[in-house]
Parts: sequence; C-alpha cells; structure tokens
Amino acid sequence: MPLTPPSDWAHLPFFTQDLPRIQHALDAEDRVILPPEDQVFAALTACAPDQTRVVILGQDPYPTPGHAHGLSFSVAPDVRPLPRSLTNIYKEMQDDLGAIPENGDLRFWAAQGVLLLNTALTVPAGAANAHKNLGWSKLTAQVMASLSDRPRAFILWGNHAQGFAKHIAPPAQGSHLMIETAHPSPLSARRGFFGSRPFSKVNAWLKANGDTPIDWTTP
Repeated sequence: MPLTPPSDWAHLPFFTQDLPRIQHALDAEDRVILPPEDQVFAALTACAPDQTRVVILGQDPYPTPGHAHGLSFSVAPDVRPLPRSLTNIYKEMQDDLGAIPENGDLRFWAAQGVLLLNTALTVPAGAANAHKNLGWSKLTAQVMASLSDRPRAFILWGNHAQGFAKHIAPPAQGSHLMIETAHPSPLSARRGFFGSRPFSKVNAWLKANGDTPIDWTTP
C-alpha cells in the first residue's frame, strides 16, 4: 500500500525519516490493513496546518472493516450502531449543546479546522492497537509541535492522548486551550469525561479570541 505524504505536512521530518520503514512493515503484513490506503492520511489532508484551529487526538483507527476512514473517532456515515466511544461523545454533546449530528461522519468538523488525528494511523482488521509501536507516534509528536506556533485548542481525552501534551509548546503570543479529561470509552467516561462540556468550552475560547465557533452538530 504505497502511501503519499499530504502536501501541506510533507515538510515534517517523519515523512523522509520514518515513513519508509513503516511502509516496508505495512507491505510485509499479510493481514487486511485499515483504513484503505487512500484514507490513511485523511485527517492531515483535510486540515492544513494554517487551517487547524482545534486538535482532537485519538488512539488508532477502528479495527472493524468499513468503519475507519482516517479521522479519529469518525466513522462512515452508514455505520450503525455507532462505536461506543463515539456514542459517549454524542451523549456528552447532547448534554453540552442540546443536539448531535445525524450520523457518525465527522468530516464536517475537519472542514471547519478540527484536526481529528490518531496516534497510530493504521490497524490490522480485528486487531486493535496492533500498530501502536509501528512508529506513527513520531508523526503525532511532530504535528503537535508544529501546531504550537500559535494559540490552538487541544482536546486530549485519556492518558494516551495526554502523553503527547509534552510536545505542545507555549505559543509566542497568547495561550493554547488545553482540555484534558478521561477518555470517552465506556471504561472511563464516567471518571470525568461526562460533564466536561468540551464543545462549548472550545467555542467560548474561539469566540473570546475573535474566531468563529465550530458548528459541532450540523453538517
């Protein structure tokens, strides 16, 4: 599966230093790899650095064929039922904003500058987290560092995502919005994710900084 670096991010060292080794490992896999090769970099393709206003960091793609399409937590529009973490995200959104999208396709968030990035960009079908040590995390670290240049909102759900906070530097002017809570997984959502109101907090911060709020609910 030949992978083409997204043009707006191709300057990151990862693409010359690390991607060739990852490509070799993927080519040697005899398992079905998700998402399809043309969607592996979908999150970065959808959000150029200068367009990114919010970052939501996920872990790895959904391992169920037909679910993952390259954006963290998002699924193809026809997927029913929704994955459990996304179901909990929508429960919190309903409580926070009083509405939710009609399906699990979050590409309309990306179109508004929400980078939905996983820390591993591939997964073998049926084997969650099997590529967590493949080297994708180096890309995540570089993306977070590169987005530290100006104030942005970073949503880090769970310990795994919060481990990348060290790569986010204070911007030269202003400050980032950092939202760090429990993960929306059924195993942890009641430990601080529910009630955290991340969507209204991001929008209040954007408006306070003279920016347009995100429409989280309506494509």
